[in-house]
Amino acid sequence: MSLDYATLELLRQNHPAWRLLNSPHAPLIASFLHRVFIAPNIRVMAQADLAEALEDELFALRERLGAQAFPKSALDYINDWAATEKGWLRKFYLQASDEAHFDLTPSTEKATAWLGTLTERSFVGTESRLLTLFELLKQMSEGSETDPETRIAELHKRRDEIDVEIGRITAGDLPLLDDTAVKDRFQQFIQLARELLTDFREVEHNFRGLDRRVRERIALWEGSKGALLEDIMGERDAIADSDQGRSFRAFWDFLMSSRRQEELSNLLERVLNLSPVAELKPDARIRRVHYDWLEAGEHTQRTVAQLSQQLRRFLDDQAWLENRRIMDILHGIEAKALLLRGSQPSGEVMSIADTAADIELPMERPLHTPAIKSFIADIELEVGDADLDAAALYSQIVIDKAQLSRHIRHALQDRAQITLAELCKLQPLQHGLAELVTYLQLASDSFKTVLDEDKQEIIMWTCEQPDGMTTTKQAQLPRVIFVR
Repeated sequence: MSLDYATLELLRQNHPAWRLLNSPHAPLIASFLHRVFIAPNIRVMAQADLAEALEDELFALRERLGAQAFPKSALDYINDWAATEKGWLRKFYLQASDEAHFDLTPSTEKATAWLGTLTERSFVGTESRLLTLFELLKQMSEGSETDPETRIAELHKRRDEIDVEIGRITAGDLPLLDDTAVKDRFQQFIQLARELLTDFREVEHNFRGLDRRVRERIALWEGSKGALLEDIMGERDAIADSDQGRSFRAFWDFLMSSRRQEELSNLLERVLNLSPVAELKPDARIRRVHYDWLEAGEHTQRTVAQLSQQLRRFLDDQAWLENRRIMDILHGIEAKALLLRGSQPSGEVMSIADTAADIELPMERPLHTPAIKSFIADIELEVGDADLDAAALYSQIVIDKAQLSRHIRHALQDRAQITLAELCKLQPLQHGLAELVTYLQLASDSFKTVLDEDKQEIIMWTCEQPDGMTTTKQAQLPRVIFVR
């Protein structure tokens, strides 16, 4: 891209990343969105959860900067960031859900990634990048060589080098990377791993744009199904067969291999245990970065699946409309036949030749079966005099899952983990076993938890009997730990 004045002026006016950096609230926006979305690799967040997290952030800032620092509510700020003229968040609704959800846009992630490069780095490595560039050039040169003899000669050369290295190691000369080289390569690995997660969001954004164009085209289409499908599938194939699409497909096939996942896990475990790497104090999420890649790639795959579902829905709607058209024609024929019933035309009106002989076998007809007559007893109904208490019909217990979720999040704000027994001590159970089961459901569906089957915990609660007395009940279950 040419960085001339006109191009940069157009980017300054229209690009969301530039608008974010130019915003007076850029420190709040970039820091909050990085902490909530990018650092934990969260792709989608519900409006209530995002507003609650921002409200906590605004409360801390107002305590430090004054009550007038950020006067609007958290929800107003979130909706403002998701507005079309800003474009820093994507607001959408999941299928079968009436609650708004939010996700970062690729422009916002680019802006935060650029801000991360402004900080001074304690160690700047260059050797690993030079070796990577050299290796890339070798791969391009060897991969595009059409002369078989040249490629065979290069393979023989590499084999000889490997044989020499094996001989040196056998003789006791074992070359090792020094601490500086290890740190250099590990920093480059972290940078490439984070850039890969950023690229996933942009690939997903491109497929989402295709899905939006398909929906608009289907809504305004007036031609045949075949022409529309040919047009849409041609565009979808163009994206899938592009350089970006082929690269993503090759990456996804590589990462979906269980052997590759196990190999990546073993390599990460070995590298993170090296003393030079431990001195850098890397983020704990680096240990499972390949699973973050899988999760990000799965979001992209789901976007492609939504495109296929939209095409299927269009075909179903078209088939329904065609069936309705056929039924309208049949009803029209029936109506015209009824009008001619009173004055039938003379002579033969229509004849249809049978395509097969009409064979009737009288002995294959079923025997006559008389209909079963129901016997209704003549019983006189009497009015009952039983005195029943209908209060049980109105004393239904409803467990508020949202309130329990907020209790868990507030408890995890000042600690890294908390057990279910501690949660029940902070906020005793009001509805007994039903509320305890709801906690267990949240542990498996909405929160990251660890189950320690070696430790047993007893959770107690009180319940009121019909006679006014209170009794204490308890449940013994393995220790359930909620992790932030």
